[in-house]
Amino acid sequence: MVCLRDKMILNSVLNEHGVKCIISVHGAIECFEDITDEQIYELKMSLEKYGLILLDDENSLLIDKIINTIIDIIHYTDALPKANFSDLISEFTGSEQESILKIFSDVMGVSVLQFIIHNKIERAKELMLYEDMPLQEIAKLLNYKNKHYLAAQFKKVTGLTPSYFKRLRKERIELLKTA
Repeated sequence: MVCLRDKMILNSVLNEHGVKCIISVHGAIECFEDITDEQIYELKMSLEKYGLILLDDENSLLIDKIINTIIDIIHYTDALPKANFSDLISEFTGSEQESILKIFSDVMGVSVLQFIIHNKIERAKELMLYEDMPLQEIAKLLNYKNKHYLAAQFKKVTGLTPSYFKRLRKERIELLKTA
């Protein structure tokens, strides 16, 4: 979730401080040589000027656990649990809820709730495109109050209606039949 601008700033700051390393696709840095605590502090201060945060391994792993937990629950379970996502995340990560939510928001640029909503909408899109499920069933599977609430949130996130995605599925099937 790191944009090109952030990577360019990170690369510039690292060069400015004489730190030789590789920057991964996700913004993680792997240094070729050991860096001192003082260098780490200087990097943190320089990056904060640009609104960027240098995470240690523990916080980075924590963010990965949160992301993977949300994705696993939304995309790879047959039905979402009725439990609150915040409680589930705390259970899986073993950390205090408030600190998790703060770290996540700072790093990802969106709240955990927004990340959950976007993933639920992505799952709804998948179910509409690849399964023949009525919107009411999708709403139930994703723990929405009703299909109208799902449709409203879907429109807010995507700018499109669920019926548009249903039409895409039908058009896709027709194209496959003629091919």
